[in-house]
Amino acid sequence: MINYVMLVSRQGKVRLAKWFQTLPSKTKTKIVKDVTQLVLARRTRMCNFLEYKDTKIIYRRYASLFFVCSISTSDNELITLEVIHRYVEVLDRYFGNVCELDLIFNFQKAYAILDELIIAGELQESSKKAVLRIVRSLTFSTIAQPTPETETYQLAICSYL
Repeated sequence: MINYVMLVSRQGKVRLAKWFQTLPSKTKTKIVKDVTQLVLARRTRMCNFLEYKDTKIIYRRYASLFFVCSISTSDNELITLEVIHRYVEVLDRYFGNVCELDLIFNFQKAYAILDELIIAGELQESSKKAVLRIVRSLTFSTIAQPTPETETYQLAICSYL
């Protein structure tokens, strides 16, 4: 089972974090700090698998981002690397050559893609096409598209101001 997925920049900033287990916020903060330091301190030719407390840390660097997953000790590391790669492939297809700025400004979409791939710490959908179809069908701009009733209401409020 995947415990969490984090995207960390080379400077150590967390760009995305999804937790699949319930932990206190202090514990999460400590884990983020420790794991980020461990991953960033490693050289490029070193193994992508680490042991941290009673879990395994699997990471992979794509451009300026580290994709970090924590799994149980009994889980397969190579499958987790494939899950990370699948997530990157879907992000790349959705955004068209994804970069760190895409994830910063469209973090809702990055979370939606992750939610379609992984549910409750397990790979749910392995098909890139199915994930992309579902994510593209979601509407994230329902607030930005006012109805005629809300436009009139908003105009009435603005006229009182």
